[in-house]
Amino acid sequence: MSTTQQHRDIAAHLRAAIRNGDVTPGDPLPSESELCERFGSSRGPVRQAMATLRAEGLVSSGRGRRTTVLDMVPTQSFDGVISYSEWCRQSGLEPGQVTQSVARRPADAALAAALGVATGAPVVSVFRLRLLDGEPAMVERLNYTLEVGRHVLGFDTDSGSIYQHLIEQGVDIDNATRTIDAVGADEDDAQLLGVPVGSPLLRVRRRAFTRAGTPVEASDDRYLPGTASFTVNSIRGNQSPLSMVVGA
Repeated sequence: MSTTQQHRDIAAHLRAAIRNGDVTPGDPLPSESELCERFGSSRGPVRQAMATLRAEGLVSSGRGRRTTVLDMVPTQSFDGVISYSEWCRQSGLEPGQVTQSVARRPADAALAAALGVATGAPVVSVFRLRLLDGEPAMVERLNYTLEVGRHVLGFDTDSGSIYQHLIEQGVDIDNATRTIDAVGADEDDAQLLGVPVGSPLLRVRRRAFTRAGTPVEASDDRYLPGTASFTVNSIRGNQSPLSMVVGA
């Protein structure tokens, strides 16, 4: 068996033990030597498996300390970060959408800056109500550079995931940033979500980039309270994947 397959098998075994509750938060995992013996492995694959679980936020360890299980926070796939439809399916829920508009329009200064284009440059914007098991959950405002958005103009945006359609068209969507805050519902939000104007909504602004760092999407999603929340594990001595900034 290759060392790559070995470390995947070891990580899968330990991941399942954690998620099944065979080991609980605060419990130590077997030592490197115990895992080497159990799996007939050298230390390299064992250490790779532990590194994988640390990256997933499942375990914590440090020099001279046993690896211990953390309070489990499920990790989210990249597809789940970008695609509302995929996030719903991963959560065991049925996604839906009711398109309000799809338009090619000139970018204002803020949108131009987010997409890295000149003010007034053409962009493609999509405005949809998103459903969760058939009920209103989120108002979605998607904006794409024209190069990417041309794939959206010919797509039935009521049929499903725009993200999946773009991937199938060969669009390079490699990484994304998310900024999370709260805003009051504007008139459009209020009408679509069935709440009073000014009601608090969870806002998630996202920018997506190609592998080369070129912006391709800037979105503004506004969720009803109780629809979604964000959880992150922070470990002393490690950089957190979530940053709290002032007035973003």
